[in-house]
Amino acid sequence: MDGESCIKKAYEFIFNSDFEQAIYWFEQAIAADPNNASYYHKCAVSCARSGKWAKAKLHADAAVKLDPEHPEYHYHLQTVEAGMFRNDADLLLASDPPKLSEAAELLKRAAALDPLSFEAFYKLGVVYSELNRLDEAAASAKEAMRLDPAHSAARRLLADVNRKRRLLRVRINARNRKRNR
Repeated sequence: MDGESCIKKAYEFIFNSDFEQAIYWFEQAIAADPNNASYYHKCAVSCARSGKWAKAKLHADAAVKLDPEHPEYHYHLQTVEAGMFRNDADLLLASDPPKLSEAAELLKRAAALDPLSFEAFYKLGVVYSELNRLDEAAASAKEAMRLDPAHSAARRLLADVNRKRRLLRVRINARNRKRNR
């Protein structure tokens, strides 16, 4: 079967929400025409949507290597790498005890690679809040809200961070007044 026929089959499976079979047919297209960068790119997109980050990166790298002048391929490679960082950060946050500082570094890298990632900014805000890095938490929460203004958890996060910042200022002011007496 030729590559274009395989691509058509892959899209049929996507329309039927069978992403595993879609990936299989994208890979068949790649096998039929291994020098076609768009096949790798399409497969990378489906892999990323399925959370198969390592496979998505492999195909995204191949697309960029085959067609380095295509800006969409470079951008998608960055979003895949950002997804990998977010996934690794989730693992650090799920560990016992959570590794907050390490997760924050990965989430910062994810946000830098994919500045449209609501998830990276929101999680970064949560982690900064836990680390009592309140100014950074507020900035991340504001960016998350800019990306998704209707997201109630991001609004709640910003409100909580602002409340913590106000309490901290009150405590500092009270401590300074006592010292001045």
